[in-house]
Amino acid sequence: MGQAWGFGRHGGPEVQEFFERPDPAPGRGEVLIRVDVAGVNPLDHLLRAGLVPGLDGGRPFPRVLGMEAAGTVLALGEDVEGLEVGDAVFGFALTGGGTYAETTVLSAENTARIPAGLPAAVAATLPVAGTTAVDALDQLGLPAGATILVNGVGGGVGLAVARLAAARELRVLGTGSAAKREQAEAIGVRFVDYTAQDVVEALRELVPEGFDGIVDLVGGTSLRTVAPLAREPRTVISVGDQSVSELGGRFVERRLDRANLERSAQLALDGVLAPVVTAVHPLSDAPAALATVENGHAAGKVVIKVT
Repeated sequence: MGQAWGFGRHGGPEVQEFFERPDPAPGRGEVLIRVDVAGVNPLDHLLRAGLVPGLDGGRPFPRVLGMEAAGTVLALGEDVEGLEVGDAVFGFALTGGGTYAETTVLSAENTARIPAGLPAAVAATLPVAGTTAVDALDQLGLPAGATILVNGVGGGVGLAVARLAAARELRVLGTGSAAKREQAEAIGVRFVDYTAQDVVEALRELVPEGFDGIVDLVGGTSLRTVAPLAREPRTVISVGDQSVSELGGRFVERRLDRANLERSAQLALDGVLAPVVTAVHPLSDAPAALATVENGHAAGKVVIKVT
């Protein structure tokens, strides 16, 4: 039996609970891992609330929270290729296994080996933040010298997008609250505090010709506020709001396969895609870890150190 943290029904933080469960058995195309580090993401509380039913895996309650992890392979299901027991790996729990737990199952095709020299705490942040940054910027395909706006730059995905954009020699501006300024400016972002001024007016003053591309991490009213600043509507890519298509923009096209995970890991190892891990919590403190992300107070990535 191992400890896990999850939820007994859909709802808010009040439905969260710690519970004991046996090690899950890996099914066809899955691997069982001992979790070392689990990444914390906004998607986690959306799944808890029942807002993303297509990703819950159809598993019975209680369900374990978490979508990304790094750890060690303990067992292989049928038809798993390219991974072995004992491998240090990272990946997605896309089949509903959850990662805020001592052990979990990952989909083998969405799992990759951790390259030597890459810390597990960094690898655990790559399945969501790292690959999203790669996907969004690949989709935009902006040339060196172009100007990009990262709307919501202070979170884990926003900082990853900004780092990779800078490595591609793009001029990077970002929006966020005052608490996010230091982390963003430390990686060279021209930061605009949306709480202190008219954000559209400030951005128009800095980039009067309009942006060559916008990557939106916020959605909703914020997306609609900044989207007109793009020179072409189709160069607005949203990570979290599919209604971006109503504005002429596009939703990010995700690639969750092993090859993209390996690519993100190599970028991290090279220092190009270096996630900013700002908080490490033990599993016993998982409620506080998720609350920080859910409340929008996380500057960078929050992770849970399980083992």
